[in-house]
Amino acid sequence: MTTATDVRSGKMHRDENFPVASRLIQRRHRHVVLAFYRFARAADDVADHATLTAEDKLALLDRLEHTLLGRDDSEPDALPLRASLAERKITARHAQDLLTAFRMDVTKLRYRDWDDLTDYCRF
Repeated sequence: MTTATDVRSGKMHRDENFPVASRLIQRRHRHVVLAFYRFARAADDVADHATLTAEDKLALLDRLEHTLLGRDDSEPDALPLRASLAERKITARHAQDLLTAFRMDVTKLRYRDWDDLTDYCRF
């Protein structure tokens, strides 16, 4: 079974053109930021993967969500975020919204108008 980890781009938080876990963020919060980044990077790499089919991408995004929500442990890139959210008693809503956007990236190639695009942006 292919996992999101298997299709990583290799890009890490230090490769971004913006600081992911800046020293401006208190040390005790940085691991949560990095866990969210790891999850988001994994989902983005899945959605952007050049050789996966749309069906395979959607299945991987679903498995990321299932792991995030504790339904299974199949996607290692979702485990740190799940633990961080549970530790802080925070819902997974924002991570799920992000998955909605990535699913749209996989299934929707064009936006009909500005309203359609802004709907996408809210995720």
